[in-house]
Amino acid sequence: MNIATREAYGEALKELSKNEKIVVLDADLAKATKSIEFKKFAPERFFDMGIAEGDMIGTAAGLAACGKIPFASTFAMFAAGRAFEQIRNSVAYPNLNVKIAATHAGVTVGEDGGSHQAIEDISLMRGIPNMVVISPSDAVEAKKAILAAAEYYGPVYIRLGRAATPVIHEEDYNFRIGKGEILTHGEHVVIIATGIMVAKALEAAEVLKGEGINATVVNIHSIKPLDSELIVNLARKIGKVVTVEEHSVVGGLGSAVAEVLSEQCPTIMRRIGLQDVFGQSGTPDALLKHYNLTVENIVATVKEL
Repeated sequence: MNIATREAYGEALKELSKNEKIVVLDADLAKATKSIEFKKFAPERFFDMGIAEGDMIGTAAGLAACGKIPFASTFAMFAAGRAFEQIRNSVAYPNLNVKIAATHAGVTVGEDGGSHQAIEDISLMRGIPNMVVISPSDAVEAKKAILAAAEYYGPVYIRLGRAATPVIHEEDYNFRIGKGEILTHGEHVVIIATGIMVAKALEAAEVLKGEGINATVVNIHSIKPLDSELIVNLARKIGKVVTVEEHSVVGGLGSAVAEVLSEQCPTIMRRIGLQDVFGQSGTPDALLKHYNLTVENIVATVKEL
């Protein structure tokens, strides 16, 4: 079953609409981000701010300062990019309780092209003090991440996708901010993935298993805070690490893992992701193949390692 993580955002907002403290803001993209689902249940607490992301974040900060829990939604390119200054200075600097739900992240935005494909948003957001950065692997995890963000006090950036992707979790899955999840156990290599690439990492592990290579697959949904303890322990035990992300290798999951390992446990590793390039227009599947974000490349990289 394939479901887009942005769809799960809409479902989570339906539940959150019962909480009078929750307010939702959108930058004229409510149907695309699925924040429109909140408006159906609590129209008096839904605000369409128009194509004005900076204003939306500033307003969200004001609402948070008044005791509300705002969720601000737009495409990841405009959330992390256009509204960066307001997120940094108006939300994170005073450590206000604002949640930024950024949809349409990565190259799987597809035909909208490189101008709309955020491949540096994790890097931008994890560099901001006080900011929590979450990249869910599927719709089940996305919904639980949204609900967890609502309970957490402080700024949170949640990275969501446009395209429908495989559901890998059961409904009783226990999501915890800052804690990685071991999905398979193997003694030859650690594959650490985030977002939609977790499903591909699991597929790759199955292929590798058939060739006598056993992989430990780890889902790192929380890029910040990073589960450093889990990563270091696995690196010490197994000794080889591959990271996989639908994001630039500059500043993303791969960089975060490399930073931890270089200080605590120097490890042979490889980073799969966009190799310091922009996206372009095309179908999601064609773009994933073009940028080597595939099961085949994960398998080949593990073998080379």
